[in-house]
Amino acid sequence: MNKIIYLDNGSTTKVDSEVTKAMLPYFEEQYGNASTIHTLGTNAKQVLEDSRKIIADSINAEPEEIIFTSGGTESNNFALKSLAFSNPEKNHIITTKIEHSSILNTCKWLSTQGFKITYLDVDKQGFLNPEKLEKEITDKTILFSIIHANNEIGTIQNLEELGKICKQKNIHFHSDACQSYTKVPIDVKKQNLSLLTLNAHKIHGPKGIGALYIKKSLSLNPWQHGGSHESNKRAGTENIPAIVGFAKASQLTSKEHIEKMTELRDKLIKEILKIPNSQLNGPTKNRLCSNADFSFNAVEGEAIIGLLDQAGIAASTGSACAEKSLEPSHVLIAIGLTHEQANGSLRLTLSRFTTEQEICYITKTLPEIIKKLRQISPIK
Repeated sequence: MNKIIYLDNGSTTKVDSEVTKAMLPYFEEQYGNASTIHTLGTNAKQVLEDSRKIIADSINAEPEEIIFTSGGTESNNFALKSLAFSNPEKNHIITTKIEHSSILNTCKWLSTQGFKITYLDVDKQGFLNPEKLEKEITDKTILFSIIHANNEIGTIQNLEELGKICKQKNIHFHSDACQSYTKVPIDVKKQNLSLLTLNAHKIHGPKGIGALYIKKSLSLNPWQHGGSHESNKRAGTENIPAIVGFAKASQLTSKEHIEKMTELRDKLIKEILKIPNSQLNGPTKNRLCSNADFSFNAVEGEAIIGLLDQAGIAASTGSACAEKSLEPSHVLIAIGLTHEQANGSLRLTLSRFTTEQEICYITKTLPEIIKKLRQISPIK
């Protein structure tokens, strides 16, 4: 195959042509600032609010509960830091050991500001036992935060069950849904969410745009100061082209797309596991439709990525935010893998544009790569 086979959609996705088409007028024609009162400005304000409603409707929220941000990392920082400093009488936050780095590093920083952080263990498939959460909640606990679908191993947590515990214990509940959004049903009311992180570039929208759902009964201090944008919660001129693209992207994933990705994912997993001394990381059920993560004994993940790239296949060893780190994946270590197993990992993530022909190509190519690397590996 001459074209690049892109199986790194967990890192980012290509922008859908329909999204690009929707965005274009807001660069050169309708380029007004939504905070101004002339016609171009009021037109921008209208499309801003229309887009806000589209995002809100997709998660059963109210439009005024959606704040646009620069992406998932900002939304996660905003959620945890703003809530923490808005409630000085409580100083305890609970999360898990398999969170995205933007949550873990935010928690690490909050721990230097007087906050106590509890990191919950997960099982070998990446699931959190709800009883562990219930056990750790105290009268000082303000928030529990968990990733909805893990960005490395695809584990989908039961938000409804966890949300019930948070409601019973009267603590706030946040989830990072950047990987799951549009692929897994989200209902902020049914799941009792106080805060929810979303972004566009994992769903074939543009980079640099995200959103934070903030339950309307929740009072948060703004974390970014300046003008009165986003209902005085997030200062900065709104990125109208990206917001339009985000809203359009959120409308494009269908049930048929999810079924197709699931079918191709399962075929990929079945064929790759025929490679000797290989294993699937994460669950077989309640797994993100686009995610497959493997470990191969006696090989390095970076070497696999390099040879796949030479063969025209784009893949990753884990989270893009930690790709250049020499440390093994904290997620894989948390689910019980050894350092050797974690360093031999490969994440293949599909999109609705992935074809069966592409899956067949990698299932033929990868076994030869693993065989070649094992022949020269000092690890036996």
